[in-house]
Amino acid sequence: MTLRGRRVKGRFIHAPQRGDIEVLDDAVLTLDAEGTITTIGTGEADVVLPEGTLVLPGFVDLHIHAPQYPQLGQALDAPLEVWLGKYTFPLEARYADLDFARPRYETLVKDLIANGTTTALYFATAHLEATKLLADICLAAGQRALVGKVVMDDPNSCPEYYRDASPEVAVAETRALIDYVRGLASDGRVLPVITPRFIPSCTDAALHGLGALATECGCHVQTHASESDWAHGYALQRYGKTDTEALDGFGLLTRKTVLAHANFLTDPDMDRIATRGGAVAHCPISNMYFANSVFPLRHALEKGVHVGLGTDISGGPIASLWEAARGAVQASRLLEDGVDPNLPADKRGRTNSRIDIATAFHLTTAGGGQALDLPVGCFAVGQKFDAMLIDPRVAAGTIRLFSETDPVAIFEKVLYTASRPNIAAVWIDGRRVGGAA
Repeated sequence: MTLRGRRVKGRFIHAPQRGDIEVLDDAVLTLDAEGTITTIGTGEADVVLPEGTLVLPGFVDLHIHAPQYPQLGQALDAPLEVWLGKYTFPLEARYADLDFARPRYETLVKDLIANGTTTALYFATAHLEATKLLADICLAAGQRALVGKVVMDDPNSCPEYYRDASPEVAVAETRALIDYVRGLASDGRVLPVITPRFIPSCTDAALHGLGALATECGCHVQTHASESDWAHGYALQRYGKTDTEALDGFGLLTRKTVLAHANFLTDPDMDRIATRGGAVAHCPISNMYFANSVFPLRHALEKGVHVGLGTDISGGPIASLWEAARGAVQASRLLEDGVDPNLPADKRGRTNSRIDIATAFHLTTAGGGQALDLPVGCFAVGQKFDAMLIDPRVAAGTIRLFSETDPVAIFEKVLYTASRPNIAAVWIDGRRVGGAA
């Protein structure tokens, strides 16, 4: 059922500000013909959502490697540089074959929507045509998506069978993707992203060219930054400066830049990102496998850095931001309390590091929308109605309610225990695109 142009009544729960849960009980949201919220009030409605259900903003996943979905849950015992060269690059290289790419991309997009992910920031592969295909699939499925052709042109670090032919080709094909995606009749729902994979995969010429293109086109930018000891050390050895400093020098750190992982950011790095208005995609689950450290999430937020969450398919064995949100809380506790029992309690961790589930929920929704500078992630006038209907009572789900009546208590149970069967409907721009019901 489309909700465009209708008045919708239900219990809407969101976190427009970090740490602050707001319940809009028996609220009526009016949507215009494009699925934008125009009023929030009370009274009569065209559509009354089932009693006992609640509506949450759709999730915003800030870091997904779309071609890696087939290897979800595999080879996670290897170091990052081994995992890339032995497993990941060979898989991604196969996407040159569009017949190979199509069913895998279609399955991924369908599954993410079913998991409540209404906005997705995608790394595709180094192949222009396959990246166009991913954009087409997102458009057809109705997902809000940002899609980037991966740039990896450095012959010293990228395998011969899988790399851009030259810096000039890499930049030209990125420009071609931008033109293609902007030419789609998506009303801005599908957007192009400039995507240097990370500094180790790119020559200086490619990075300079992509930075100039970012200035010219005003596109979003995504890349990895200071993910692991190896990745962080690489930039320091190559340039004598951090990833963040280097990317800024190439013109790739902007208001629309998302840096994935960023575990080893220095305080000056965080200040630089905050000044530029850029964002971090915090990927707590995959960081446990590959990052060698815990991202100081609360510290970054307190320094004014935009942060959202990412699944990092397939660096972690998850395809759902439900799990990423829970993982963000867990990781923050580990950072605060520490992990070495041989140390005294006051020496074991990093004080003032924990976050609560309300903050994690904010990061999956409004925080992600703010990071991308898009009008999604909360229920407010001018926001797009990207949302999911949660049914806590469905037998196949994993939420179990007993005598709870307080909506905040119910909401906390939802955040900690919900799973895909509890998602009864998913809307993007007010259009129904998925859900169990």
